[in-house]
Amino acid sequence: MNAEERIIELRNELNKHNHNYYVLNAPEISDKEFDMLMKELETLEKDHPELHDPLSPTQRVGSDLTKGFEHIIHERPMLSLSNTYTISEVDEWFDRVKKGLEGQDFEITGEMKYDGTSISLTYENGRLMRAVTRGDGTQGDDVTANVKTIKSIPLVLQPGDWPEKFEIRGEILMPWKVFDELNKEREYNEEPLFANPRNAASGTLKTQDPREVAKRKLDAIFYYLLSDNLPYDTHFANMEAARKWGFKVSGEMKILHSVEEVDAYIDYWDIARKELPVATDGLVFKVNSLRQQLNLGYTAKSPRWAVAFKFNPENACTQLKFVSFETGRMGIVTPVANLEPVLLSGTIVKRASLHNADIMKELDIHEKDWLYVEKGGEIIPKITGVDESRRNPDSKPVEFVSHCPVCGSALVNKEGDAAWICPNKYGCRPQITGRIEHFCARRMMNIDGVGEETAELLYDKGLVKTSADLYGLTKEQLSILDRFGDKSAERILNGVETSKQVPFERVVYALSIPNVGETTAKRVAKSVKSMERMQAMSVEELQSIPDVGPIVAQGIFDYLRDPINVENIKRLSDAGLQMQLSEEKMLSAGTALEGKSIVISGTFANHSREEYKEMIEANGGKNVGSISKKTSFVLAGENMGPSKLEKCQKLGIPIISEDEFLEMLKNAD
Repeated sequence: MNAEERIIELRNELNKHNHNYYVLNAPEISDKEFDMLMKELETLEKDHPELHDPLSPTQRVGSDLTKGFEHIIHERPMLSLSNTYTISEVDEWFDRVKKGLEGQDFEITGEMKYDGTSISLTYENGRLMRAVTRGDGTQGDDVTANVKTIKSIPLVLQPGDWPEKFEIRGEILMPWKVFDELNKEREYNEEPLFANPRNAASGTLKTQDPREVAKRKLDAIFYYLLSDNLPYDTHFANMEAARKWGFKVSGEMKILHSVEEVDAYIDYWDIARKELPVATDGLVFKVNSLRQQLNLGYTAKSPRWAVAFKFNPENACTQLKFVSFETGRMGIVTPVANLEPVLLSGTIVKRASLHNADIMKELDIHEKDWLYVEKGGEIIPKITGVDESRRNPDSKPVEFVSHCPVCGSALVNKEGDAAWICPNKYGCRPQITGRIEHFCARRMMNIDGVGEETAELLYDKGLVKTSADLYGLTKEQLSILDRFGDKSAERILNGVETSKQVPFERVVYALSIPNVGETTAKRVAKSVKSMERMQAMSVEELQSIPDVGPIVAQGIFDYLRDPINVENIKRLSDAGLQMQLSEEKMLSAGTALEGKSIVISGTFANHSREEYKEMIEANGGKNVGSISKKTSFVLAGENMGPSKLEKCQKLGIPIISEDEFLEMLKNAD
């Protein structure tokens, strides 16, 4: 392969990985592997200037810009740092700083490189004005409404010597504890798991509903202060001042005076970081003096006065005991590697999902193989490869099962889909008990006392085979079960009775309709308004519901025509469950905004953006994301984006305030 072919290949590969990382939040390679590919491309392009391309990955910073958010230009570009992976590379940077400062004494601040999503906050007169993501380094997304929900971020500063206007940069983080809880919930709902807290934090910050962001319990740590009028002339002193103003600043920041102290700092945190409550993927070193920072200046993409040191991901090689195949609530069979226990990132790893047949085949796992397991910044153990040198010559490849490991039914697979599914929906134990457990869970029917073990016990005793059976349970039946007493029985029966008041949209979610998660259930329920109407709808009618595509529509249609499901829904209705929208939600529907296309911009005081979207839809209007000649008006809160304001003025689009909008709906009643 010649240089030109390799350059084209590298550009394509890096563009793909940028998309996976920034758009899909699903990286396929480590940061180190990405950086190595980028360095190779940079070297080749330097050696072959005739092959320059202004759109090469080397000419840009990866972007996390998202549709649906106002794009804001940074007053000061958010440049990335140069990465190093060895202590010797950090030492070389230290020597370059020393040479650049021509013998002046200098200090270095050492601090943690937190593994989250970068944020820039702007404060004026001690009040938070705007929060913008890093984006492409030049402009980012305005996520002010979401950032306001993060309790560790001050909305109004403590008294102090803060500048009239300043910018502070940091990382939005999801603590390990919160991340574990979130993934357990997603695993239970058979939703894709977040690979690491960074992806979870980034995905949360880009959620359109601030209420959902608030539930995720994000945190934030800040690391750099910028202003035309900073209180101190060193980075460390400014961050200590920011701490007093109310910002969460790393307690691990330390002033270092020599290359030996820098190396010792690396050695210490390579081990100690594993005890921190949030994810880290390295360290950052900065020249402490702001004057010296200015003297050292910048390259085209990064400051010369700072460098990042990246920790190598933790990995180990351990022996495979066996591969188990596990059937989930929706019938999907997942292969799981059961391993000899190994310690990684502070936890004992005994199991790791192999995801599906395609991945298992790609890894080419044999019986009793020695497998490489990696965590690094990821809490989810991942099998990254096989040590073939330790393979027993007589060992056989592990084959994916052809039949359900529980009920024995032949597995089926849709063309183009990696998942193999047990079709025995109503006779396969884990599918039945999984649906019962799902139905009773907190965000569905909230029947306290029915978790995985109880669902299995009720099924094994022949008491509950469908969700409707729960509404025929008696205290006598429950009290005689193992580990059950009167109080346990009463708790379940009280939960069953209370669940009759659960709103229709949660009933739809609880039914385990294929591909219908919580958000889709809400949209479907709001559109169809009753179970009777939903059962009568064609695939085409279902597909006309916002965000319901052909696969989801077909899944709903088929589910509601299955005789077993029809009977179960009838029994649930007879038991008194809510099978239509509440009168309040029915009455809230109006025609005040019939035929109007409305754009929402800015932040609001009385309701969230999501609530305003619901009001618009409930009154016959349509939510649109961008301004055009067809836009009826813009519902504008505080901090409306300047580009949207300019476009409104250019096209003559009316701008309606929050109070005017609410008055409009009130007068229409």
